[in-house]
Amino acid sequence: MTTHSHSAPGTGLTATVHLTVGGMTCASCAARIEKKLNRMAGVAASVNFATETADVSYDPALASPAELIATVEATGYTARLPEPPQAVEEPAARGEEAPDEADGLRKRVLVCAVLTVPVVAMAMIPVLQFRFWQWLSLTLAAPVVIWGAWPFHRAAA
Repeated sequence: MTTHSHSAPGTGLTATVHLTVGGMTCASCAARIEKKLNRMAGVAASVNFATETADVSYDPALASPAELIATVEATGYTARLPEPPQAVEEPAARGEEAPDEADGLRKRVLVCAVLTVPVVAMAMIPVLQFRFWQWLSLTLAAPVVIWGAWPFHRAAA
């Protein structure tokens, strides 16, 4: 659970909750949310734009996590309690071989490097340029641009 009990001296605040805040586009958005939360009775909040979180100390007699979330949502943003961490079971523990994403990327880089070296050499060394060398260059560069950069294209789309 993300709510922690503590007693802040002289403030009457006895609980802390960490909210995940969405929809912020700039630091002034974080300041606006923080200002709204701090206006609530028995609440002291700190909103971090970079991590999209709000650390809120509050008095449970005066406010609840649901009211804190409702205040953030009334300001025009989304808020929720963060998901509890899931226990990740290693594939090797289940008797499976762990797929290594780094191996796939390593293979992709190696193939692209092998195809790129002759393209750069033909473009930079005039002695290697023969009639219609550009077509060979295109043929070697096409897999690099399409297959080699596919993860980038997929992420961009």
